Amino acid sequence: MIKVRKGQAPPPHSREEFGARFQAAQFDPAFRAEQVALDRLEAIAWSGYHEDRKAPVTRKAGPGFADPDYDASVEWLETRERLRAAASKQTDPATASRVLLICGAPRNDGSCPGEMSKTYRLTKVAGETLSKAGIETDLLDLSLITSEYRRHIHPCKACVSTAAVGESRAGRLSAPGAELAAPRPK
Repeated sequence: MIKVRKGQAPPPHSREEFGARFQAAQFDPAFRAEQVALDRLEAIAWSGYHEDRKAPVTRKAGPGFADPDYDASVEWLETRERLRAAASKQTDPATASRVLLICGAPRNDGSCPGEMSKTYRLTKVAGETLSKAGIETDLLDLSLITSEYRRHIHPCKACVSTAAVGESRAGRLSAPGAELAAPRPK
């Protein structure tokens, strides 16, 4: 049996801490005219956080899953379909080779006065070089997390769900990329 190890994450926020963090995002005094509305929205957000509603919109997983009657996240199912389409394209010998370029610099000219980062410029040079060789590229620019409003990269949860066995919640669906290699048997 697999032992899931826990203890790294901080404890959940208290009601007060959650409220303070939510309201801090509306620090601009222009929001004060809508304080009653913000308080209502904060209460809704607290409810979702406190009740752990990570998948508020679901539908039955359907055929092909170990538990077709499982209420799966619609967001997860849509992501799964996009991954399957990408995998199909990636394994098609008629398509061009692709490389994912990652710009890991946390700053850009929108988050730091001055100019774009050297890392970004080097990533663009790598992209141009690959393009000349007939290789298609995609760019993951991590600096957008610091400069683009409400941009977040959420961590993957696949490691536990692929390691889980039995009737645990995580074990009822395969991880988003796991079924790309082979469908999970019923």
